[in-house]
This record gives sequence, C-alpha cells and structure tokens, in this order.
Amino acid sequence: MTTHHERKFPVILITGTPGTGKSFHSLLLAQALESSSTPLVHLNIGDIVKEKGFHEGWDEEWQSWTIDEDRLLDYLEEIINPEGGAAATGFIIDHHDPSLFPERWIDLAVVLLCDNKVLHERLTARNYPPNKLTENITAEIMQTCLSETRESYAEEIIVELASNGEGDDVDENVRRLESWVGTWVADRAAGGEE
Repeated sequence: MTTHHERKFPVILITGTPGTGKSFHSLLLAQALESSSTPLVHLNIGDIVKEKGFHEGWDEEWQSWTIDEDRLLDYLEEIINPEGGAAATGFIIDHHDPSLFPERWIDLAVVLLCDNKVLHERLTARNYPPNKLTENITAEIMQTCLSETRESYAEEIIVELASNGEGDDVDENVRRLESWVGTWVADRAAGGEE
C-alpha cells in the first residue's frame, strides 16, 4: 500500500457544504493543471456514486443517494493507491463529507466557506426542498464541514478558502492551490516531505 509520503503527485480534498463551489473549484483547478507536468484527475464523488451504482438507493426525503461507503472506498483505493505502487497522477476529490476518506489519502484538505445569503441563493436555484435547504444552511452556519475536516485531518494540511463568487476569489483560490501543487511536487522531487 502506498502512503502519501511515497506518492509523486498529491491528493487534494475539496470539501464544503453543498453549494459552496466544490465542483467548480475542482474543475477549474484540474483545467489549470492540465497542461502542466502535474495534471490532477478530478473525482466528483457524487457522480461516481451515481455512475458506478455505489449506493443503497434514493432517499426521497433528502433527494440524494444513500452512499454505499465500503464499495465506494474500495473502488477509490484501487485508483488512488493501486496495487504495486503509486498512481501515475494525482487527484482532486470533490465531496461534502470530509470524514469519509482515510487520512493517509489526503495531502491537502481544502474547506470552502460561503456567506449564508449567497449559499441560500445557490441552493434555492438548485431547487433544493425546504428541509434540505434548511439543513445545509444550518450546517454552514455551524461550520459542520470545517469541524469534521479538523477532526479528520492534521491541522497543517487544512486550508479554509472563501467561496462567495465575488470579485476574483475563485480565481485567486485556484491560483493558490495551483501554486501549492507545484511546491508539493517540487519538494517530493527534491526528496523532501513538504
């Protein structure tokens, strides 16, 4: 089994309450790195669960799939830590539940935070049912995702980024993450640990 210290390319978790911009940030970061020597593969966990059937059915009340965590994690283990060595690329894991992934997989845990008014508008535009909208707004107010990330990963690998869609915050976030990837890869190539 490959540890994150043996990998040549990083695994970044981009997490946050639904509507904070995880998929958008992940796509932009993957695109920004596409032409570099360190492209990262975007793993949208919601899409993988749906496409591969890693669920136990549709939850009508919450309008979401009930994830079969064991099957999902077994599948991801083979991608992120394949038998016989490190993966030939790095990854961006895009999911709202940071506690789902083993700490040994993650080199950087990015928590996107969003103003409640902005988040409410985004989730309303997605036609979230009232109970799901209230639950997610409450989770953002209580900083549930940030707390779960802090419980799941070492403090030095956690980064909090604002994602309100105002000004250049998304572009700046992506530039910052792109720079981090470059430094991480260069440190590994030089034999360092970060």
